[in-house]
Amino acid sequence: MAYQTEMIIDAQPQPMGNNYTFSSQGAWSSDLCDCCTDMGVCLCATFVPCILACRVSEQAGEFFCLPCLPGTLIALRTGVREKYHIEGSICDDWMVMSCCPLCGLCQLSRELSNRN
Repeated sequence: MAYQTEMIIDAQPQPMGNNYTFSSQGAWSSDLCDCCTDMGVCLCATFVPCILACRVSEQAGEFFCLPCLPGTLIALRTGVREKYHIEGSICDDWMVMSCCPLCGLCQLSRELSNRN
């Protein structure tokens, strides 16, 4: 039978010198409750939110009927947030689109108008 020697490691691996920088995340260009800054979007969200949702989906580069499926507004908001490196989480997106969906739609519309 072969005799195996024990090897004791007493030092941690050292970095190789590669520096990685992470870009800082930004914020939404407008606040969630700034709905009245664009009265056209505000009125559209108030009286015909389904049309605004389809318009926002199309502005984001998605199929315009996407908001007709349940839960897709949360995914749409998350997609826009990730695309433009906006600070937040999927939990934040869920809270906004579940608790105040009309304000969230207005914010998405303003964001896409400002970025495009």
